[in-house]
Amino acid sequence: MATAFGSVFMPEMSISWFDGTSWSAAEMVPSDSIQLHPGAHVLHYSSTCFEGLKAFRHEDGSIKVFRLDRNVSRMLQSAKLLALPDLNEEFVTQMILDTVKRFEADVPAPPGSMYIRPTLFGTEPAIGKAAAPSETACFYVLLSPVGDYFAGGDRALKLLVEDEGLRCAPHNGMIKSGGNYASALLPTLKAKADYEVDQVLFCPNGDVQETGAANFLLIDGDEVITRDLDESFLHGVTRDSILRIAESMGMKVSERTLPVEEMLERIAKPGCEAALSGTAAVLAPVGTMIYKGKEHQVGNGGIGETTLKLRKALNDIQWGKAEDKFGWLTSI
Repeated sequence: MATAFGSVFMPEMSISWFDGTSWSAAEMVPSDSIQLHPGAHVLHYSSTCFEGLKAFRHEDGSIKVFRLDRNVSRMLQSAKLLALPDLNEEFVTQMILDTVKRFEADVPAPPGSMYIRPTLFGTEPAIGKAAAPSETACFYVLLSPVGDYFAGGDRALKLLVEDEGLRCAPHNGMIKSGGNYASALLPTLKAKADYEVDQVLFCPNGDVQETGAANFLLIDGDEVITRDLDESFLHGVTRDSILRIAESMGMKVSERTLPVEEMLERIAKPGCEAALSGTAAVLAPVGTMIYKGKEHQVGNGGIGETTLKLRKALNDIQWGKAEDKFGWLTSI
């Protein structure tokens, strides 16, 4: 049986603890070594955030981390919005680079990569602090070597369009926090059971936003349409990368409100495409949508040419097969 994506880990991780005043020096410890009080704030009040980014092996043997600065800044933003202790940008950046450096020999060659999971959570043992932040915290960097996300075959996904429920609390959407993923889990499982879909596309009040774990892009001819950024959904780094690549290819990028009705009208056209963007899959094609019990084919129902073109352009930068003209790669 194939190993599930993200279920293999390096034997060590780097870790630091905040005692209420300062962060301890980062140290490497066994990956299964966290000891936590049962009353830890995170276990009761979900004071946690994380990031997901990747390191890639190039043909010359060098290792590059993709969009490190963007992921670190989003991590710091998430920490602030969750009232967790402040992290220092240089400290976090160095911890990530040092951890990848330690296991550089284990970074897979393309199409594999080293998935990097920096994680921050509140550790204060205080179950009376439901309305107050944790004074202490833990920050660690965990690594997981991953293979080809599409090893089982690239296929067009099926989505349930949900225009009543929410993925998460709107004011928390831009935070990459575990609780947001947990809140989307039951609706997603129910949709899979009822409609045999892959994901739920959350469109509160008819406003097309994102799925439980990925941003949504509509590609109509030479135009990419996606929701403009606000605090209600995640500001995806892959989303941003794809949009910038699309612009560099001369495509029109429209970041705006996209009503469900307009989306359904557009996808009925033969040349229209839809895709989900995220760190793991980069850009996954969408071939079918179900709305109010009715099935709608996206374009020709298959894997769109522009989706593949955009994904390849991003992969080529990550894998060192194309010039990094955006300055997105950091050497370890």
